[in-house]
Amino acid sequence: LRQTIDLGGDVQKVESGPMQFAGSQTSDRLVLTVGKFSVVDIFDSNKYAHDPRGDFLNWTLVNTGAFDYAADAWAFTYGAAAEWYTGPWTFRAGVFDGPLVPNSTNLDPAFGQFQMVGEVERRYELLAQPGKIAVTGYLTRARMGNFQDAVDLANLTGAAPDLSLVRTYTSKLGIAGNIEQQIMPGVGLFARAGYTPGRLEAYAFTDADATLAGGASISGKFWNRPNDTLGIAGIRNMISTTHQAYFAAGGYSALIGDGQLPHPGAEKIVEVYYTLPIATWMLTFDYQFIDNPAYNRDRGPVSIVATRLHAQF
Repeated sequence: LRQTIDLGGDVQKVESGPMQFAGSQTSDRLVLTVGKFSVVDIFDSNKYAHDPRGDFLNWTLVNTGAFDYAADAWAFTYGAAAEWYTGPWTFRAGVFDGPLVPNSTNLDPAFGQFQMVGEVERRYELLAQPGKIAVTGYLTRARMGNFQDAVDLANLTGAAPDLSLVRTYTSKLGIAGNIEQQIMPGVGLFARAGYTPGRLEAYAFTDADATLAGGASISGKFWNRPNDTLGIAGIRNMISTTHQAYFAAGGYSALIGDGQLPHPGAEKIVEVYYTLPIATWMLTFDYQFIDNPAYNRDRGPVSIVATRLHAQF
């Protein structure tokens, strides 16, 4: 359920799309969303890097890597969000259900594990070109494992550390931010950054305690192909020393782990994509270069080549 309450200002036309009906809204408005959807349908959006159906594929470009947003394994959850648009500002707040077990398919039916998210967005013009900056914060209350507790228990038992053995009801905090800036019509820059202290396991997203990413989106009109898009971006993901020690002792997370990590390092990624139309469909060629995959300097580098065909009827 989504309800928009107009509060005045300029009347804006809303185009129809897969997720909305055509209509109109005022620039100042209140938007309420309740139901089952993705946290990142509302929060941490970016014009140039947010939709893997049309732009970048790497998770930490689609969203800020350290934004450990509540979700089931398919990235959806139950919750409610409110957005207040007033002049160049937007204020957002939401509360969302969390999974019973980190990175699992089952959400907590009693809403006993949950996440609160807040965001402040400011739109502006720089040298007559539109831009936007947003800062997002979250607080998760759930059963999560502490890396140091898992290592300490392993030292006592002689077994490999296991986060599932040390999960307690606790709090996880994090902050994320992103900026988008049009340089000229057809050329846009973006950047993302995020941080979480790195004491607790990833609850529903990925292993990244600090992240920095940035890139550009360029229209093909500059080489006489106005419907094409070229995107290029770089990412630097990091985990805390405690997080590294857990992997070095033989621990695994829901997503990564080599059984050892004697030489940890920041994960560095470059992604390039090119999208072109085929009739009403869109074809994308994508390349990613990953140095120190899963924070392991003894692995990689890895090259990933992908294609994507987006069809709409």
